[in-house]
Amino acid sequence: MTLATKIIFIIALIVSIIVPFGYYLLGEKSKKRYKRAIGTNAFFFFGAFAIATIMLLGGPDVQAAEAVTADSGFATGLGYLAAALVTGLSCIGGGIAVASAASAALGAISEDSSVLGKSLIFVGLAEGVCLYGLIISFMILGNL
Repeated sequence: MTLATKIIFIIALIVSIIVPFGYYLLGEKSKKRYKRAIGTNAFFFFGAFAIATIMLLGGPDVQAAEAVTADSGFATGLGYLAAALVTGLSCIGGGIAVASAASAALGAISEDSSVLGKSLIFVGLAEGVCLYGLIISFMILGNL
């Protein structure tokens, strides 16, 4: 990607932030206009960001190491994918568990404040799921 292309994408990202909020600030300030400005901002910003990322990573293929076989590269790629899935899915599961346990704990604490310690244990166990996934991810990455 050339320097001119990079500058154009930087300008596009900046304009995608300034124009929607300028539209909001110059007109009548209402909730509907604010939501429209936020939506327009997100659409153009992430659109320009995605196009810039595709162009940045879509460069010519470089054959740096010909000695590496295709099988070992494929296995390494699957290892990275497994580590990412372990971390992501364990964090999603932990988030769901914390959401359920924390809301139930707040309800129980509001009725009886003596159950604070027990409820914190359950919330902590739910957060532990994320940490276990992260540890397994580090173990996978250590073997690559």
